[in-house]
Amino acid sequence: MHGKFISDQKRNFMGRHYECMSDCADMSSYMSRCHSCRVESGCFMVYDRPNYMGNQYFFRRGEYADCMSMMGWRDWIRSCRMIPMYRGSYRMRIYERENFGGQMYEMMDDCDSIMDRYRMSDCMSCHVMDGHWLMYEHPHYRGRMMYMRPGEYRSFREMGYGGMRFMSMRRIMDSWY
Repeated sequence: MHGKFISDQKRNFMGRHYECMSDCADMSSYMSRCHSCRVESGCFMVYDRPNYMGNQYFFRRGEYADCMSMMGWRDWIRSCRMIPMYRGSYRMRIYERENFGGQMYEMMDDCDSIMDRYRMSDCMSCHVMDGHWLMYEHPHYRGRMMYMRPGEYRSFREMGYGGMRFMSMRRIMDSWY
């Protein structure tokens, strides 16, 4: 499945727009700002800095007439990444400390609070074996988020998330597309 993300310079889908159907590392060369957007198909992660850096926000199919206010950003979308559709099993190991240290728990479904479920107060590294996941700063899928695709993530601090704790995790399901 191909995705389609359309960003507009002004609120309510006004002004110049840019259509993106795959990853885009730097949208500033196409438009100076983005205040509204539409996802016609697929799911996308957007970032407030080029090269998929900075704050992240997840968009699924729909219209977002004032996405800057919705996300609480003062700036604009600088890069976006299409999330591929996935229909297999989900599996992720979360670790209390960096470099896969401390307590480890294996997850195969959503977790609205690692504190409630595992009595784990912090998650500082993870290994995503299967599926695509969103990790959230607060319990119950609130706060800033980070997109995790299959791979090893040895240190969230070294990835630029030093002051952030991840307290809930959710699978990106095919029904979201």
